[in-house]
Amino acid sequence: MMTLSPGSASGYGNGRLAMISALVPPVVSTASLYTSLYLFGIPATEPYSVLATLAFVVCFVVYREMAAVSATFARKPRDFLQRSAAAWAIVVSCLALLGFALQYSEVFSRLVLFSWALVTPILIAAVQFWAYTFFVHNAVRARSAVIAGVSDLSRRLAQAIATRPDLGQTLEGWFEDRSAERIGPTEGRPLLGSLADLPAYVKNNSIDVIYIALPIRHEERTKKLVDELHDTTASIYFVPDIFVFDLIQSRVDVIDGLPILALCETPFFGINGLVKRATDLFLASLLLLLATPVMLFVAIGVGLTTPGSIIFKQRRYGLDGREIIVYKFRSMRSSDDGTTVQQALRNDSRTTPFGRFIRRYSLDELPQLINVVQGRMSLVGPRPHAIAHNEEYRRLIKGYMIRHKVAPGITGLAQIRGYRGETSTVEQMRARVECDLEYLRRWSLALDLKIIAVTIVRMFSDTKAY
Repeated sequence: MMTLSPGSASGYGNGRLAMISALVPPVVSTASLYTSLYLFGIPATEPYSVLATLAFVVCFVVYREMAAVSATFARKPRDFLQRSAAAWAIVVSCLALLGFALQYSEVFSRLVLFSWALVTPILIAAVQFWAYTFFVHNAVRARSAVIAGVSDLSRRLAQAIATRPDLGQTLEGWFEDRSAERIGPTEGRPLLGSLADLPAYVKNNSIDVIYIALPIRHEERTKKLVDELHDTTASIYFVPDIFVFDLIQSRVDVIDGLPILALCETPFFGINGLVKRATDLFLASLLLLLATPVMLFVAIGVGLTTPGSIIFKQRRYGLDGREIIVYKFRSMRSSDDGTTVQQALRNDSRTTPFGRFIRRYSLDELPQLINVVQGRMSLVGPRPHAIAHNEEYRRLIKGYMIRHKVAPGITGLAQIRGYRGETSTVEQMRARVECDLEYLRRWSLALDLKIIAVTIVRMFSDTKAY
């Protein structure tokens, strides 16, 4: 999604706002810890100094990576508080793991830690919101802006400028070679002229910011316009129409000074990857511990009711399309894993009576918790398909392989929406893949937890489990 960064195109006041947004969380967390020690009469010994240092570093990284309370995303007190609480939960989790590893966890006052953990995210949100309010209302004069090119994308940009006072800009109007009748609505701002008129208008009217929102295919026209605008002092921003592509976790990076625009990338980049793996490892280990008696019961049941191996192993595609081995309790008389694999059907003759029972309640999937602990799978993600099915559908469904940008999951967004079981048509598989790609676009820790909760609730009522 296109965002405007405070501190880039938004002017002097918002540059300071961006700096404060980055520094407030670590500074407030450190001050809050020492204040708690003072109020409870506890000396600030070396362990607390180590905790304060770690908290400063982790806070800076986590809040900055998540843009947790940035004015780019939050403008109401509730927004600041929600994002601060989410980021702070990650900070506390990281500090708890570090404390356990360093064997410091037993030397701290529980009362101090509890008070600090409870109050700090509220203080961070409050200071961030105050800074946002102060700098928005006390910023230097609004900078004048114009947009070259009228399109759905540039209209969204115009709406953002009109509704975002923190950007500190006023849209003067548009420049476009097409007539007013052809371009459609212009968000209440006038058509000021053609693209050829833009350089002179900018110089004569002291325009501060120019947004060039021309289609990517108009490369020569864009280069010519930029060359002509170099004779002005205006800030120039190019707004590429990347929405012509199917975007998966798009973002902008810089490599050795070169701007790189990611169009398709995994959501588990940077701190998100750490959060995802830590959540998987903790929950999968806990579920394995709780499910051990059930797994023993299922293993004995499989062994007593049918000859052959208890665990069924099948080759499937994992992260980045690499081959992995997925474990399941064997529920069928056959163990297909070749170039042709028949999907499980309702009332499938290959399913054993006990296998039908464990499939009905998804108990055959429990060994995949081991896959999660190994790092081959995740608790939540696109369900892995047999290699034979992957090779079939990758030729039939556009973007099918993109689902492998993340580790496959025991459950996923498609499963809680009812897309599980047999896919007898390409359209059914296409609907499942669309859910998988939506998961990649929308991923958040909250979404993962929601999917896990819904999956557990539906384990005993899903009619498509067979």
